[in-house]
Amino acid sequence: MAQDSTSTSTSRTAKVSLLTLTSMVVGSMVGAGVFSLPRRFAQETGVLGALIAWAVAGAGMFTLALVFQRLAVRKPELDAGVYAYAKAGFGEFTGFFSAAGYWASACVGNVTYWVLIMSTLGAWFPALGAGDTVLAVVLSSVGLWLFFLLVRRGIKEATAINRVVTVAKLVPILVFVLLALLVLDPAVFAENMRGADYTGSLFDQVRGTMLVTVFVFLGVEGASVYSRHARRREDVGRATILGFSSVLAIFASVTIVSYGVLPMAQIAELRQPSMAEVLGAAVGEWGSTFVAAGLIVSVLGAYLAWTLMAAEVLFVAAKDRDMPRFLTRQTDRDVPVNALLLSTTLSQVVLVVTYFSEDAFDFALDLTAVTSLIPYLLAAAYAVRLRVTRETYDGASSSTLRGDLVVAVLATAYTAFLLFAAGLDLLLISFIVYAPLTVLFVMTRREQGRQVFRPAELLAFVVVVLVALAGVVGLSAGWISL
Repeated sequence: MAQDSTSTSTSRTAKVSLLTLTSMVVGSMVGAGVFSLPRRFAQETGVLGALIAWAVAGAGMFTLALVFQRLAVRKPELDAGVYAYAKAGFGEFTGFFSAAGYWASACVGNVTYWVLIMSTLGAWFPALGAGDTVLAVVLSSVGLWLFFLLVRRGIKEATAINRVVTVAKLVPILVFVLLALLVLDPAVFAENMRGADYTGSLFDQVRGTMLVTVFVFLGVEGASVYSRHARRREDVGRATILGFSSVLAIFASVTIVSYGVLPMAQIAELRQPSMAEVLGAAVGEWGSTFVAAGLIVSVLGAYLAWTLMAAEVLFVAAKDRDMPRFLTRQTDRDVPVNALLLSTTLSQVVLVVTYFSEDAFDFALDLTAVTSLIPYLLAAAYAVRLRVTRETYDGASSSTLRGDLVVAVLATAYTAFLLFAAGLDLLLISFIVYAPLTVLFVMTRREQGRQVFRPAELLAFVVVVLVALAGVVGLSAGWISL
């Protein structure tokens, strides 16, 4: 039996290669989102809007990927990137807020995987519905805790499984793109070019897709979060760029070729996973089955990657004394067991909540995207601060100074735009998730015998609580719905 310990010595930390770090990035991004793209895009926009959306999302997320790459090089001492950058740039409470939000988004995102698996199986077993029935919630809960036991066995075993799964799950996606191209109907594609009668202006169409692109790109920072396990520090940045470039090409291809198979109004009404339904319409029932099988492999692999990252953020924050000490507990196989347990527990709670939502998958997907945006915004803003103060830029050339400033400002503006695109409703609901997590901050300060809130921190806490209360009132009054 494994003996628990709080030791975090370098000799005990599992080291992984560039290939494994890249697979963590690809594995965490290519999950549930890619299989839902045809329907989500068809609900909002046509071909032209989709092309613009991917151009905007690709450019925006690329600047964010560059931010993580450059911060990994300029601040190599900072582990668990998203959380660490917010703390270094804007103080302990902001760092905690970022860590808690990023962790929560990972846990909520894990719920989308189980909902989509059950929805996929629901095509053959009606009792599972769209992943939102009692039976679906029970079976998802069983899977949730089985994966907890798997990851608890060890980091090396889990990352090795993820590397294999990352390769396996790309096959059905690539087959989908090739087959959809072969049967693409130019007339249907042209009809879908500018949208449908239920879509608004081109700006509204593009704005409506932004949260979808955020969700599918979550994980671009995966190598940064897992940086303490990298054999070479420079591999963190390389893995981020390699993973991002590969995934962008996949996502855009899946979206665009779907418009040549069915009218977008029909695609918008398909059950999830809509990729399977589109291929079924193109080549027959075997296409749906093929994609459905690939989806289950893909989703389980992504779930594994995000489970590792969620636990890692809590563990590193606790090790840096920004989360309660009990989260530093490790097994002799380098697994932060208490952080893993708390992550699984939060996912279980959210899984039960989805049962009461109107659309379990879309609700979990959008909430995941929104809760991740504030940590992303803070990381980008930290890159701006480093450049403005010129910290770590001694001796840097003028071209480097200009380039880093442009990248950091664009990444910050992009994430701010995403918060605007998300809308007030989802932002308020996200704060209902954020506010209760502050109890972990209080526990940490009391463990250290420190004042719980400094004046500025108290003001920030009051704002968080007031926004969360506004969300609760909105849900109660009915002008915000799940």
